[in-house]
Amino acid sequence: MKTRKYMTKVKIGAIASGSGSNFMEIIKSTESGILKDKATVEVLICNKTGAYCMERAKNHDIPHLLIESNKHEGTREEFDAKLIEVLDKYECELIVLVGYMRFVSSMFIDHFKGNVMNIHPSLLPSFKGMHAHRDVLEYGAKVSGCTVHFVDSHEDHGPIIIQKCVKVYDTDTEDTLGPRILEWEHKVFPKCIELYCDKRLHVVDRIVRIDGEIKL
Repeated sequence: MKTRKYMTKVKIGAIASGSGSNFMEIIKSTESGILKDKATVEVLICNKTGAYCMERAKNHDIPHLLIESNKHEGTREEFDAKLIEVLDKYECELIVLVGYMRFVSSMFIDHFKGNVMNIHPSLLPSFKGMHAHRDVLEYGAKVSGCTVHFVDSHEDHGPIIIQKCVKVYDTDTEDTLGPRILEWEHKVFPKCIELYCDKRLHVVDRIVRIDGEIKL
């Protein structure tokens, strides 16, 4: 991970595809929560027309723009170059993927020195992919949860920062399990950003070492 020399506020760039509830929690944390004196959300990029995350950014006076992936005819690297251009314009140091339904290229990850975070609604490495809750229930798992990790070039694979377990009940459906896990997503993602801002995260051989105790 890139080391910051001075304790200035970390500039965050967010990329989303959908409603952006985790994006909203990060905004709230920077405005009046644990990130208030530590980070700012500089810009949101959305790749899907009509996604509500754009309204959330607008309501909080955060610059936001649409770069539609379904109209892009070039390579993944060429698309990511468009994202990089915007994120560099706003001098973003930490990139957060908040419900971004595309893979990012190795070029993108390398450009930001590995400082790209994602959240996934399962306990990785189990139940990767877009249908984690469905897969958990079909498999009969007794626990699920959420994982915040640094992004690498493989799907839902990068170094794990924090995980939170959530019990799975026999009566659960996707509509009941999902919201219980989402409650913890909203707490865990800002906490991981705070740990980054405080320079408490150290990645050694894909293992994230965290200085001190974590309180959620």
